[in-house]
Amino acid sequence: MKTTTATVSTNESGMTLLAIMIFLTAFAFILMMAAPAVYTDVQREKELESIRRGEEISNAIYQYVVFNAGRKLPQSMDDLLEGLPDGTKKRQILRPSAAKDPLSLDGRWRLIQPQPEVIARFAKRIQAFNNGVLPSSPPPNQYFDKYTVSLANVLNTETEDEPDEDIDDSADFDGVPFVGVASQSNARSVLMYYGIEKHSQWIFTPLFRGNGAMSIRPNRQPPTR
Repeated sequence: MKTTTATVSTNESGMTLLAIMIFLTAFAFILMMAAPAVYTDVQREKELESIRRGEEISNAIYQYVVFNAGRKLPQSMDDLLEGLPDGTKKRQILRPSAAKDPLSLDGRWRLIQPQPEVIARFAKRIQAFNNGVLPSSPPPNQYFDKYTVSLANVLNTETEDEPDEDIDDSADFDGVPFVGVASQSNARSVLMYYGIEKHSQWIFTPLFRGNGAMSIRPNRQPPTR
């Protein structure tokens, strides 16, 4: 009798263990199936936040340039964080949180200098996204047109099949006049910004703020690294 009872107990324990193993296997499979969707959702939120912060920096650069009547550009993120004189006080134009890029490992933005060869590719992508028209600079135009007027010849010499280039270690982070910022991340994006699907190619600048300015479209394919 005791032997029968022990056998039944052993069989029940074995069945319980088997059921647990089946449940854990099924649960692990569900997690594996859900992981790409979870990653995509998390990545999308990071990209949206990066775009928000980049656009805020773009607006801060605009205010800085207009305040200085186009005579100078900011040379560090601190120039924007310090704000602008407003009577006896300072007017904040950039939140500290926006000064950090959520897509970069160290949180630092690359500073984009006002050189035609530096921003020409971004300008051409905007031109293509905007049905062949390069949007005009924001008013007062005289403060910004000098940074874009020389782009026309550069854009005409760009080839359609020219390969995209990753950023290199010589990217500027401080001490240079800049008219925009970009991420250090070379990863493909979940979202598209101006139709661009690579973080490092998203340039946030007050230039080209005409028709077709801000546009985000979902990319249904998971990003590859």
